[in-house]
Amino acid sequence: MMLDSQTLARLQGVKLRARAVMEGVLSGLHKSPHQGQSVEFAEHKEYAPGDELRHLDWKAYGKFDKYYVKRFEHETNLRAVMVVDASASMGYRSGALSKLEVATTLAGALCYLLVRQQDAAGLAVMTHGRIQDVPPRASAGHLNVLLDALEHTSPNGGTNLISAADHLAEVLPRRSSVVVLSDFLDENQEALKRILALRQRKNDVSVFHLVDPAELTFPFDDPTLFLDMEGEGRIEVNPREIKESYLEEFGAFLANVKSACAEADVDYELVRTDERLDDVLLRFLGKRGRRR
Repeated sequence: MMLDSQTLARLQGVKLRARAVMEGVLSGLHKSPHQGQSVEFAEHKEYAPGDELRHLDWKAYGKFDKYYVKRFEHETNLRAVMVVDASASMGYRSGALSKLEVATTLAGALCYLLVRQQDAAGLAVMTHGRIQDVPPRASAGHLNVLLDALEHTSPNGGTNLISAADHLAEVLPRRSSVVVLSDFLDENQEALKRILALRQRKNDVSVFHLVDPAELTFPFDDPTLFLDMEGEGRIEVNPREIKESYLEEFGAFLANVKSACAEADVDYELVRTDERLDDVLLRFLGKRGRRR
């Protein structure tokens, strides 16, 4: 099945779209020479009471005269939280899927993959000016809780990344994995910096920057009334007169977010809402694999 945005839009609900994307990702990984890496051998640790005896490494014992057990990637107990921006601007669409629909689909597919490899997945949705939490758990049944929460997420209110960053800094243990899915259209100049500061707390932070194709190309010609999706503002302009300056400003905005992520050692993915989402995740997972 081709997972273009039109195809995904015909699949009703986050569950169906996320499952379709996940299956596309798994198919792509199956063709990769790195298949199975996420559950392969990771490291040795010295044996402690309660460790699985079947994982004892007898070769290591013969060499060092000590008992060591093999640890595997899926046994490192990764805790990951999908941070989904559900502000009103995420409801924008010029094509088949809105930015929020893309964000929830990507978050759902990542939750599928995490639970599949026995890691703990959680959710933090930024909506109505507050945070809706689903704490990370690794059980298969927990996946339905996450997908149901994503299913009932709708765009509303203003963007408040600072509130999300402060909340996560308070509730997350260090060395958690944090995946932020947002358009980053926050008026507060400190917002991005506060989100990226989670990396300084030893968390593994990744950013999916959601953009609509119309935001990248500004394909408007006739006099148009533009409405502020998160406020009361409205302005009628001739798009041809402002297109060049708009594209310059928006390009600078994208470059600023990307460079800030690079400086903070945070993985950055620019995601167009008309992209194949399995390709987006395969690109992201490929970068992660190379870094490891």
